[in-house]
Amino acid sequence: MTQLIQERILRLKQEKNACILAHCYQTHDILEVADYVGDSFGLAQNASKTDCSTVIMCGVRFMAEMVKILSPEKQVLLPKAEAGCPMAEQLDPEMLRQLQAAYPDYTTVAYINTTAELKTLCDVCVTSSSAVKIIRNMDAEKILFIPDCNLGDYISKQVPEKQFQLIHGGCPTHVRMTRDDVLRARAAHPNALLLVHPECRPQVTEMADFVGSTTEIMHYAENSDAREFIIGTENSIVQHLGISHPEKLFYALSKDCVCHNMKVTTIADVLHCLEGTDGEEILLEESVRLRAKKSIDEMIRLGK
Repeated sequence: MTQLIQERILRLKQEKNACILAHCYQTHDILEVADYVGDSFGLAQNASKTDCSTVIMCGVRFMAEMVKILSPEKQVLLPKAEAGCPMAEQLDPEMLRQLQAAYPDYTTVAYINTTAELKTLCDVCVTSSSAVKIIRNMDAEKILFIPDCNLGDYISKQVPEKQFQLIHGGCPTHVRMTRDDVLRARAAHPNALLLVHPECRPQVTEMADFVGSTTEIMHYAENSDAREFIIGTENSIVQHLGISHPEKLFYALSKDCVCHNMKVTTIADVLHCLEGTDGEEILLEESVRLRAKKSIDEMIRLGK
C-alpha cells in the first residue's frame, strides 16, 4: 500500500508542478518521494532555486515559513497544521523585546529554529553548522543568543573571545539525552564513535567524537572509515544511515530521542496535501517576510 501511495504522490507532483522537501527527521517513505532532503535552511534554499509553483514542506512550521520567506511567489504547504516546534515557539516577540531591553548593548542572534515573527526582531540568523563562523565574523562583541542555550553554550566555547548571554530553553528532543546515556552506550558499543548534535546538553557534547548538524553527522558517518557509530540526534537518522550504509552499524544514543512533531506527518498526509484535502498554506504578511529576510540575508553575507 505504501508503494501505491508513493506512486500516486509522484504522479500528482508532476501534474501540479510541485516539489517536496523532506527534513532528515521525516520517515524513510517520505524521503523516498522527496525532491530534496536535508536541514531546514538548505531545503529552503533548494526550493528557491526550483521553477515549481508549489512547495510541500515535510517538516515543521518554522521550516515552511522559511521556504515562504525565500520564495514568496510560490505556494507553500505544510501537510499537517499541528507540526510545530516547541523550541521555535518558546519565545514570543514581546518576550524577546523584554530580553533586548534588559541587554541593550547586545546584538541578537537567532537560531534558524525560530518563528518568522521572532526573526523580524533579530540582527542575524544562524544554522547549527554556520553559527561559529558567522558569529566570529560579526563586529559585535556581545551576543544575545536565542533560543537554545545548549547550542549557545557550544558556540560560546568555540568563540571564547566574545561575550554571550543565553536564555533557558532549547530542543526538548535533544535535551532528553544525558551523560548516563553516553556511558551506557559506550559500554555497550566500545568500538563505536559518538556523533551528536550541538543542541544536546553540554555534558553530552563534551564526550562526543564529533559534534555537528544533522547533515554533518550523516556525512561524517558516511565518509568515515569507522564501522560503528552511536548517533546522538533524532532517531530517524539511525534508520536512514542503516538503510543507506548497511555495511556499517548505527546505534541510537537514547531510544527516547524522538521528535513527535516531526513524526506527525505521514506519507498519507503528503498525498492528501497534494490532493488538496488536507494541509495548510503558509501565508506571511509582506512586511513580516521582508523584515525576517533581513536577518537571513545578513547570515548569508557573514557566512561567505
